[in-house]
Amino acid sequence: MHEIEPYDNWQKYYRAERDMRSPFYGREYGIYYEDDVYGYYIDPRWDAIGSETLYCKILYADYALSACIIELFGEWNDTLHNDSMHFKRNVIDRLLLNGISKYILISENLLQFHGGDTDYYEEWFEEIEEVNEASGPGWIAILNQRRHIEEEMTKYGIDYYINMGGTLQIENWRTAKPKQLIAVVDQLMNRRLGA
Repeated sequence: MHEIEPYDNWQKYYRAERDMRSPFYGREYGIYYEDDVYGYYIDPRWDAIGSETLYCKILYADYALSACIIELFGEWNDTLHNDSMHFKRNVIDRLLLNGISKYILISENLLQFHGGDTDYYEEWFEEIEEVNEASGPGWIAILNQRRHIEEEMTKYGIDYYINMGGTLQIENWRTAKPKQLIAVVDQLMNRRLGA
């Protein structure tokens, strides 16, 4: 687990710890492994969100485009830890306040998902419609899900709120610049939403 690192090749474009509008503004990253998921230490550059098992990294935010890219790590567990609440309250709410209405969640390092209530997904889904009408319709897209996680999310009806699967399996996302990835996903989402 400690060898799984957040993607860092876009730091020349964006760093959440330097962004005053980011929920992680001012954070300093040490070299010591302190956080763990089920007893396995994780890279200290993952950002804690108040969950015991789910961590994230805001790889890029563009307030003019109303979009951000967030990499996920660990286990998303709504059954035991209500991780959707932690993620929504401690990360998403701050981004919503600053006009972000388009979310790309990269889930290659999301190892498990355990569903529960959908209240926070529904709230997030409703709020992105109200955030920034000038930037077009808001959306939430998960890229590169593991099949068992997509199946579990679908079983709990999360796919009603978050777009996943199919053309959102973009394996070569690291070869793009962040604005290019946002443009590609935005185009895919506009097709899906019929906008």
